[in-house]
Amino acid sequence: MIRGLYTAATGMDAQQNQIGVTSNNISNVNTIGFKKDRAEFQDLMYEQLNYTAGQTSQTTRNPTGIDVGMGVKISGVQKSFLQGDLKETGNTFDIAIEGKGFFRITMPDGEIAYTRNGAFKLDDEGAIVNSSGYRLDPEIVIPENVKEVTIAKDGTVTATDENDATVDLGRITTTSFVNSAGLSPLGDSLYKETDASGAPIEGNPSENTFGSLRQGIIELSNVKLVNEMVDLITAQRAYEANSKAITTTDQMLDTVNSLKR
Repeated sequence: MIRGLYTAATGMDAQQNQIGVTSNNISNVNTIGFKKDRAEFQDLMYEQLNYTAGQTSQTTRNPTGIDVGMGVKISGVQKSFLQGDLKETGNTFDIAIEGKGFFRITMPDGEIAYTRNGAFKLDDEGAIVNSSGYRLDPEIVIPENVKEVTIAKDGTVTATDENDATVDLGRITTTSFVNSAGLSPLGDSLYKETDASGAPIEGNPSENTFGSLRQGIIELSNVKLVNEMVDLITAQRAYEANSKAITTTDQMLDTVNSLKR
């Protein structure tokens, strides 16, 4: 019966992690470019009370054995990089990636981070930056004397100057990874390359397997609120069931301890 206490306790811990992951998804339902997390679990070791195919008589064997599980553990939390819904904003520097790829962002320490959040703005020098003021890489600077900025699907950035002449301002490139789920989340909608993600693969939007850019549009979170609410309720019920298992086991132990010879 002591086994039941420990097993149910691992179940409560696992469901607590599930609720934490689900709560984070729900809290970011309106975060631009957010990618939902999925908690994954594995069963723990088994105690073999009788080996499978054990001898039950001189001529017969046990067809199944007696293996009692010791509970559950969380094995990982995986990001889902499915495309989120696209929402038109009309803002010049709102850019969505339709398909595969990430924007490159230069961090204050000079390292490169990656994001799907394309809600860009201009800093005091006219450079395109994210909401934290970190510059887009490769750097694109918008001159003061231009009237209209156009960002093509292939990442080409052009503008019309005061003489109605077209000015080439550079090109926005995108990056992909063999295993995007292996990226390390940094917060602020940024991700960092890891050994698990593989090396970054640079490319131009609309070429090969890279997605195209959409100006005046943002990519919303890919969290589906209805699905998350179902997961939340399921985790809560499982947590309560494991709690009940602990209570029941404790009552059984109390009954055993109160037995008189």
